Amino acid sequence: MQAELNQNSPVAKVGKYRWTILALVFFATTINYLDRQVISLLKDDYLEPAFNWTETDYANIVVAFQVMYGVGMLFMGWLIDKLGTKIGYALSLTVWSLAAVAHAFARGTLGFMVARGFLGLSEAGNFPAAIKTVAEWFPKKERALATGLFNSGSNVGAILAPLTVPLIAVLWGWQWAFIITGAIGLIWLVFWFMIYEIPSKHKKLSKEEYEYIHSDKDEQVSVEKNEEKVGWLSLLTYKQTWAFVIGKFLTDPVWWFYLFWLPSFLNKQYGMTKTDLALPIALVYTMTTFGSIFGGWLSGYFIGKGWTVNKARKTAMLIFALFALPVVSAQALGVYSPWIAIVIVGIAASAHQAWSANIFTTTSDMFPKKAVASVTGIGGMAGAVGGILIATLAGWVLDHFKALGTIETGYYVMFLVCGSAYLIAWFIFNLLAPKMERVEI
Repeated sequence: MQAELNQNSPVAKVGKYRWTILALVFFATTINYLDRQVISLLKDDYLEPAFNWTETDYANIVVAFQVMYGVGMLFMGWLIDKLGTKIGYALSLTVWSLAAVAHAFARGTLGFMVARGFLGLSEAGNFPAAIKTVAEWFPKKERALATGLFNSGSNVGAILAPLTVPLIAVLWGWQWAFIITGAIGLIWLVFWFMIYEIPSKHKKLSKEEYEYIHSDKDEQVSVEKNEEKVGWLSLLTYKQTWAFVIGKFLTDPVWWFYLFWLPSFLNKQYGMTKTDLALPIALVYTMTTFGSIFGGWLSGYFIGKGWTVNKARKTAMLIFALFALPVVSAQALGVYSPWIAIVIVGIAASAHQAWSANIFTTTSDMFPKKAVASVTGIGGMAGAVGGILIATLAGWVLDHFKALGTIETGYYVMFLVCGSAYLIAWFIFNLLAPKMERVEI
């Protein structure tokens, strides 16, 4: 990447302000995942006993989040393209912070479903806004790395959650775990309004860095505020949209399963308590942080070697699809040591984040900046629908085998689904977008 910077402009002249903007997006994504992870960490020791939840009750709460997350993805992607990144991102984060706090006041399963629904609706704005920010602030050769870096915030959030949430619950009660984590987002808003603006309006952005950001020849340089808005229905007429949508539909649910069921899996399979879970979960999500960054770096490295964007993205995606497969063996090898299973799940989760860094970036590879948030939102909605299906499937499968006294078999079935999803998605993506041609709207 350093060589590529030198080809465009001396490093000293290009500037690095875009990385400050990326830091804001990173922290927003960290908060996003911290807030959504809280419930899974409180499920077994606090919420399940307090409200007499079955696995299906918990699955229904997860589904409520996923349904509204899907609706929110479709709506928020369009809204962010319409309002712009600055206002759209701030609106999304304000509402999801308040919704996270609202969980503390739920008095039953229905109350959690309502709070979870509002959290899903508003949290859906994070990724459309983040991907649009990357498209606005980075040239193509840096976008996958930038996406991998901000997406690693989801892993940091997932690491922070098990290290802090159980402690808060022990000291002050489970309600305060929701209140404290939810309130953090409101602090982020102050820095967002102080620092963020689109490149064409930003007073701290140098002319050299602005030109570097807009150095891709196949992208027409325009002033963002004058760009015509694109209706999302028209985007459904393009095969490139469907390539992204189906890819997200098949692979996003895998991440949702790891996020919401990993603590419970370790508890049911190996008898780990919430105290025991902190280190294993921290290890898994630390691994995914490296996977996310490496995944973004790898396709950028290939582009730097002279590969086409199409070849670079798809080769990277294939590599990570193959790394997701071994999760099927997690339980078989876990009989020797739970840590073997934990590491295998960590590799699979890392592969997902590396895959994600690349598939997210394909939206800005194939679409103009004015449509990036909308396409991301459509794909996010599809991913949420997939998440609803996998949550429903997990509830049925795990309850079925739990009744038979062999819940371990239920987890094996779920890992089989998770391990195979990426290769199927990769083949379909190639069929629909064999050359990843750029859409002209």
